[in-house]
Amino acid sequence: MSQNSKYQIRLPIVLCLGLAAGVFVGATLNTGKPSADVNKDVQKFREILTQIKEEYVDTVNTGRLVDDAIAHILQKLDPHSAYIPATDKVAANEDLRGNFDGIGVEFNIFNDTIVVVTPLSGGPSEMLGIQSGDKIIKVDEKNMAGVGVSTADVMKALKGPRGTEVKVTIARGSKEIEYKIVRDKIPQYSVDVAYMVDDVTGYIKVNRFSATTYDEFQEALKKLREKGMKKLVLDLQGNGGGYMNMAIEMADEFLSSGKVIVSQKGKERKYNAEAVSTNKGSFETGDLVVLVNEGSASASEILAGALQDNDRALLVGRRSFGKGLVQSPFDLTDGSELRLTISRYYTPSGRSIQKPYEDGDEYSRDIISRYNHGEFFHADSIQFNDSLKYSTANGRTVYGGGGIMPDYFVPLDTTLNSHYLNELFTSTAIQEYTFKFAEDHKKELEEKGFKNFLTKFTVTEEMLKELVRVGERNKVKPDYKELNKKKDLFKIHVKAQIARKIWGNEGFYPVYNETNEVFQQALKVFDKIPELDRSKM
Repeated sequence: MSQNSKYQIRLPIVLCLGLAAGVFVGATLNTGKPSADVNKDVQKFREILTQIKEEYVDTVNTGRLVDDAIAHILQKLDPHSAYIPATDKVAANEDLRGNFDGIGVEFNIFNDTIVVVTPLSGGPSEMLGIQSGDKIIKVDEKNMAGVGVSTADVMKALKGPRGTEVKVTIARGSKEIEYKIVRDKIPQYSVDVAYMVDDVTGYIKVNRFSATTYDEFQEALKKLREKGMKKLVLDLQGNGGGYMNMAIEMADEFLSSGKVIVSQKGKERKYNAEAVSTNKGSFETGDLVVLVNEGSASASEILAGALQDNDRALLVGRRSFGKGLVQSPFDLTDGSELRLTISRYYTPSGRSIQKPYEDGDEYSRDIISRYNHGEFFHADSIQFNDSLKYSTANGRTVYGGGGIMPDYFVPLDTTLNSHYLNELFTSTAIQEYTFKFAEDHKKELEEKGFKNFLTKFTVTEEMLKELVRVGERNKVKPDYKELNKKKDLFKIHVKAQIARKIWGNEGFYPVYNETNEVFQQALKVFDKIPELDRSKM
């Protein structure tokens, strides 16, 4: 936890994992002596391993057996306790550190060739002059073109400890250029974008809660306020969680002093805690709408629940994932890590939003079950238990028992999905086509500016035909019936990808959000904000 945290908390909140693995503030292994019962169990396990090692007919890797046994044991506890072998620990934590060590390029694989989409700003590749469109054909003299290379292969070859050197051979036109790149720390951003929707409405998209999220969020908020923002759409759709204290600090920017943000309770009293807002936040009075869906989990639910229960924001979208368990990381002597559930967290009204997990198979299939049950399409298909009814600060009714239910439900729009479009994305045909189009027309589009692109640029029939041809080269069979039926959807995605290649996320999201039904609904509910305070009704 940072030393300058603005919120009060009685005991250190440890960690909560979302859909992907994540770590919060540090915890140490309890080195107290194990009980006699545990000693007896450990002795039995030791005897079995010894017998296998000495007497079994074949040679066995007992270390691997132990790893498998630990993973199996944890499966019997809950869905989120986990064991991370030492070899996987760095990768498992990397997304949430807010940075990684590498050469600093965004790449894609087109026609079995690694193509630099863009060198990352401030990274070693940009400083050496590596350009968008360069093809990486060799890494440390190893051929990387035309050999069936995968994204994982590329990451393994290019990432490495800061300060180490990697030799990369680039094909640029007819030339081959060799670069010796010294790897450095490359920032990963958790705030995808912050932009003004109109003169008074801002939009911020947060994709996870990493170590740098609060600082990124503060910077985004400041930028939008300087542009005149009075209303904010905070998008947490698909945000699987991360560092809990980042969600707490963000909540404090929206809440006046003395408001409960989240509490947690465990079997051990040392894990009981409560976070309360303190100093004046930077956006305590502006209108606020928060977007959530079935992919919003863990720390996202902490933030959304705190704002809903304190009647600070209206929530728009679909029911969130339902992850209300808190994990603490315990370092083991061999460098591996145990992530053990040590408490449950509760929203300010007292809700535990952890969905049931007694049936492990049912838990893993929950999102599919919701879809099949019709929940994604009809709010009234969700049955709430009256015994789990709670009240917000101003008396509005909310429910516990599995996820955060938004104030305004937005059904999933199946017209915004297309199997043919998905195949074009999966084959990288859309990425390949839009990359080339952006490269060929970059100067012209940049001169006219993004505002002109947003309002006047149109994806033509000829562009769609060329996309189909690229798809065919990538082994995607054309589906003209689907294309003609959902032509506007295809055009939006092509336009959004072109915008991303030239203006980054600041270009992509304003275009993409034209198809984001939850975002479009959010813009319509700002006039409902007064209902949060019944004294004003």
